[in-house]
Amino acid sequence: MKICIVAEGCYPYVVGGVSSWIHSLIKAFPEHEFVVLAILANRSFRGKFAYELPENLSQVHEVYLEDYDWCSKKTDRKRRKQLSNEEYEAVLSLLINQNVKWSVLFNLFQKREFSLNEFLMGPEFLRAVRECYQINYPEAVFSDFLWTMRSIYLPLFLALSTEIPKADLYHCVATGYAGVLGAMAKEKYDCGLLISEHGIYTREREEELIRAKWVAGIYKNVWIDQFKKMSRLAYSSADLVTSLYEHARKLQIELGCKEEITMVTPNGIDENRFATPSGERVASEDMIHVGAILRVTPIKDVKTMIRAFAFAKESVPNLKLWIMGPTEEDEKYAAECYELVEAMGVQDVTFTGRIDVTKYLWQMDFTILTSISEGQPLTILESYAAHKPVIATDVGNCRGLIFGEDDGIGPAGILTHVMNVEEITAALVELATNPQKRLELGENGYRRMMGRYKLTDMQGTYRNIYNYFEQQTK
Repeated sequence: MKICIVAEGCYPYVVGGVSSWIHSLIKAFPEHEFVVLAILANRSFRGKFAYELPENLSQVHEVYLEDYDWCSKKTDRKRRKQLSNEEYEAVLSLLINQNVKWSVLFNLFQKREFSLNEFLMGPEFLRAVRECYQINYPEAVFSDFLWTMRSIYLPLFLALSTEIPKADLYHCVATGYAGVLGAMAKEKYDCGLLISEHGIYTREREEELIRAKWVAGIYKNVWIDQFKKMSRLAYSSADLVTSLYEHARKLQIELGCKEEITMVTPNGIDENRFATPSGERVASEDMIHVGAILRVTPIKDVKTMIRAFAFAKESVPNLKLWIMGPTEEDEKYAAECYELVEAMGVQDVTFTGRIDVTKYLWQMDFTILTSISEGQPLTILESYAAHKPVIATDVGNCRGLIFGEDDGIGPAGILTHVMNVEEITAALVELATNPQKRLELGENGYRRMMGRYKLTDMQGTYRNIYNYFEQQTK
């Protein structure tokens, strides 16, 4: 069976998290051929793979949401598209978000012989935007509204214009743009559509937009509505929608997914990678070592971690923080983190950059994750595999991983509120000064991981899912 993984902004360009999950999934099923449809911001990411691609991954197709407006010589002579009445009504239905005629839109942009720039600047899009404005946002300044709509719909129309590789199953690792491409592929090729959400895409985009400074007022709602309509399309088109934990499944249902096609499929890790110490010792035995396995990006809230560590170190002078993970994804934010360490005068903070976590994790006393958004973090499961307890913020499934979901095992770490420096500081001090508690919590975590979150468990679940879809193609 040929499986197309549709992913936005991750594999194979970014290490960790969802990318690691995709990589391990592809490697787990050598009997299937995989292709990746990778959705990227722009061509600056072209071909910059962070992984050595598995042998059964035959192709990586790239989709750019910010791109040139390619036109053939034929269309150069007539760049402006005259829409039929049906096509115009479909565009309008998308803008006003009422009974969106996706099939007509798929056909329009898949077969287009016109410039998207010319279309977005042309009279028909202007007319549709004006109708949407009069129905939904008459209090806004129209010129601002018009430019916002152009900026919202250019990436979607670029995605809809993508030439999609043919496959038997499209496995979208989110809704959003990935879900739109999956839905379009299903209609085009009459194939299977599986959606696996690690976080709830719509909620994550909503949280980002609420905090964002680049958009304000009603335009936050305009953007949020755009992501909601794309997710509804994905949910309505899918044959099966998976989530990592029960609360996420309930959120999918609240957002419009049919309950009967939802399924919980927890993450899994290869516990054998952490079974025995590997690599040379880099951590001195006279210090208490705290490991933070993450990408140095704003969503991981590394600044709160640094502040809390600085205060905790006042009580526990032999505390050391290892921030282990890539820094190049957001170099500006990484620089701000370095500057914060220097400005606070805090000692014993090491940024390792990209490393093999198996060579470091066994040397840590416990780990910490201060994210403002997560799904079901693999780093927590990796810590458990190494018998290490975790401090984590109450996001995604961190509560379920720390306290268990009716497994009777007991806590495996300490849960804190997001961006709460005082709570995180207290948690650091508590674990740093209680070696027996660290041991007990770490063993609880190991038992929890072994009971439900092994890689073989996840592989068995997806083997059954893939077998089901393979039977449907015969």
